[in-house]
Amino acid sequence: MKITQVDTVHVAAYPNITWVQIHTDSGLVGLGETFRGAQAVQAQIHELTAPYLLGKDALAIEAHHHHLLYGYIGFASSGVETRAASAVDIALWDLLGQATNQPLYQLLGGAVREQVPVYNTCAGYTYNKASQRRVVTDASADLTPEGPYEDQEAFVKRPAQLAESLLSEGYKAMKIWPFDPFAAASRGQAISAKDLDTALKPFREIRRAVGEEMDIMVEFHSMWNLPMAVRIAQALEEFKPYWAEDPIQMTNLDTIAEYRSRVRIPVCASETLATRQPFLHLLQRNAVDYVMLDLSWVGGISEAKKIAAIAQAFHKPVAPHDCTGPVVLAASLHLAMSTPNVVLQEVVRAYLSGWYRDLVTQLPAVFNGFATVPPGAGLGMALSPALLRRDDVSIRSSRL
Repeated sequence: MKITQVDTVHVAAYPNITWVQIHTDSGLVGLGETFRGAQAVQAQIHELTAPYLLGKDALAIEAHHHHLLYGYIGFASSGVETRAASAVDIALWDLLGQATNQPLYQLLGGAVREQVPVYNTCAGYTYNKASQRRVVTDASADLTPEGPYEDQEAFVKRPAQLAESLLSEGYKAMKIWPFDPFAAASRGQAISAKDLDTALKPFREIRRAVGEEMDIMVEFHSMWNLPMAVRIAQALEEFKPYWAEDPIQMTNLDTIAEYRSRVRIPVCASETLATRQPFLHLLQRNAVDYVMLDLSWVGGISEAKKIAAIAQAFHKPVAPHDCTGPVVLAASLHLAMSTPNVVLQEVVRAYLSGWYRDLVTQLPAVFNGFATVPPGAGLGMALSPALLRRDDVSIRSSRL
């Protein structure tokens, strides 16, 4: 099955997302996706990636994965080369599933579970949809509601009601980031006792309302220096967070290990890392409790499967990241379905009930705190025909 055409698809209304469609001489089309730096990703794909792929066997996934991910430059980061390679890798796995008429998880080793446990990241409808994330900085802020799940505003203004709403839908875990505004104000260098107390308010209200029925993940977005990250973690201990995610920037892995040695909250890291080597170093330093990876940034399905196996050798669970797009979510769920040490999959209920529905032909089903993959071969989804007909869509093609 020869690759005959590589398309990148971009829609102005969703400026962060790049989709990749890989066409073959069999008529099958594989779908991939990555996030952020859309114009740079498209340039990488059409200037370097597509010329390599065109005319080659679409099913030689490992050969293409190694060539594109571990090339001469760009192999040690989640930069544009890796994001482009990640999207291509997802599309090639999708093609393999379609060619064999099998769901992707079957080709990754078969199902180890019937459904995947999920947690809700408390983002709203517009979070990560535009080129810049909006952070709700105080309880007086208002976001224009697009539906019932403006969860980013709710975790600041109505955390108890938010937890109760999630529990009513079967979610048993939620992720919030009330410390971010204070990190932005000080560039992560300091937080006062007063501001720390303010940021702790959602945790108090959630625990008061629902007790320990709801697990709470804390996201720090790599924004703090080491002393402040430790101070915050120590203040959070009484609320028993499920994990502290990316408390400091993932540049000095020895510092991450020091952080973990000084706190009593499990550490989750990191969606920002790419390829297997940094994860191996994290694990060797005993710096992490939960391994988080993003399939569209880490190197695709091929690399994520290898990282999960390394984590399993260290008896550490994996929790795939998704706050990006529906194709990555579907690919992550296929990985989770076939990987014993995946413990949780991130979802955003505002996305699933909102703009994700406009992008693809079918979505994963999420019900009562669990998700299942879309039915069908490969990923089980394609880009919506209506999306491809939009006035603001741009499709760039490289052909054999």
